[in-house]
Parts: sequence; C-alpha cells; structure tokens
Amino acid sequence: MTEYVERLPVPELADVVRTVWTQRTGATPYVQRHLPTGGIELHFPLGGRPRLLGPLTAPLLEVLPARTTLVGVRYRPGAAPPLPVPLDELVDRHVDLADLWGTRAGTLAAAAAGSLAALQDRLPRSGVDPLVNAAVEALMPWRPVDIDSLAGRLALSPSQLRRRCRHAVGVTPKVLQRTLRFQGFLALAQAGLRSAAGLAADAGYADQAHLNRECLRLTGLTPRGLLGGSVEECACGHDHSASSLPFLRDSFKNGRDGVPSLAR
Repeated sequence: MTEYVERLPVPELADVVRTVWTQRTGATPYVQRHLPTGGIELHFPLGGRPRLLGPLTAPLLEVLPARTTLVGVRYRPGAAPPLPVPLDELVDRHVDLADLWGTRAGTLAAAAAGSLAALQDRLPRSGVDPLVNAAVEALMPWRPVDIDSLAGRLALSPSQLRRRCRHAVGVTPKVLQRTLRFQGFLALAQAGLRSAAGLAADAGYADQAHLNRECLRLTGLTPRGLLGGSVEECACGHDHSASSLPFLRDSFKNGRDGVPSLAR
C-alpha cells in the first residue's frame, strides 16, 4: 500500500507549479507508473538522489523501494525552472538532478527533507514564454482548436509554434494537445463528475474507442485498468484534487439545474 498526498503550491509558485506532493511506500516495493502530464517533475527521495522527470510521451515505470518517502514538484506545461538544456532533450528521461544543477540539487534535497514549504521557498524561479503559455491555454481540452489556426492567432507560422513549443514544453503542440485532453479525462474521472456513457465525449474524445486507444498509448493500460476497474471514477484512493484543479476550475460552467457541464 502506498500513501500519496497532493497540495497546491504556495501562491508565489502557482503560475508555474501545478502541484507538490508526498508519496510513501509500504512494506514492499511499489511499481510507480509515471504518466504524461505535459510538464516536468522534480523528485526528491528522502535519503536518495534527486531526479528530474522530463516531459513524457508514454508511461515510464519505476520501482520505488519499500518504506520510501518521495517528495515531488509537478510543473505546469510550458513552465520549468532554469535548466542548461531545452526540454526537448529531456523527453521521456528520468535524469539525476545533480547532472543539471550540480550542488544546488543537494541543497534542494535537504530542503525537501525538511518540509514542502522549505523546498518551495528554495526552488529556482524562471520566466514563462508568454506565447507558449497562450498556446497551452488554447490547447486545454475544453477549447478544441486546430493547430495551424492557433499558430496564426499567435502571429506565428506552424513551424515557429512547433519549434517554440518543443523548446519550452518538450513536445509538439499536437502531442501536448493529446496529453492535455487525457489529463482532462483523468480530472473528470477522479472527480467522479461524469457517467461512463458520457465521460469520453465530455473529455473531448470522438467516442469510447478513441479514448481507449489514447489511454493505451499514453499509459499502457485501458481506462478501466488504469482507474482500478471503473471507467467513470478513479478507485486508487488518492486525492488528486490539486492536479485536477487546473482542468476543473475553468472547464465547467453551470448547466441546467446547476449541474456542471463541459464548456465548449
């Protein structure tokens, strides 16, 4: 059994950090399935070496030793601390943070061993490319958009948008769009806000088969397998509300009788 607790970041980091979290494994090793989120993560295993999880395009499995405590920081897509390489060089990689930051990695690991507040206070700040940030907002699942038309709205050519997105996010706009759509599905499922019949459509998929294909591509599992036996609600027992908030906060409007409906 593993315990997992998410928290919203401190207000000073809210524009770049999606969530901070702590995970504790039980008496046996635990196989962690890291999923594409559109952003990077910093991992601080207490007593171990800190690592950076780059932008994922497929699941990455990691075996966490028994009785391990892992502190993590999940960044928003297009937001990252200062790094010596562009994010497209870190795609689908789990790298030693000391290789990127040297002794600063050890300083952050010591802060993580103290508290989440201490870690957040010491995280290096970085600016966000405003055009990439606008692209990320436009690619959220409740805003269906054609990539070429999006580039025009941002006064960029499609190739310029792809180049800037790969540099700041790690992946192309199309790959990011698919990842964000799947994150929207997870937010709906974890919040238990939709029936199985309407969940795929509400998340922006053409049909259930489309959702099944994308889930297999991004997680290696079917939706039912990923969520613990039910398609309409996650049964993992963990509170993912902090991760879901960026999707649920803006993606719903009140429909008839006050029932939330996905804003198109």
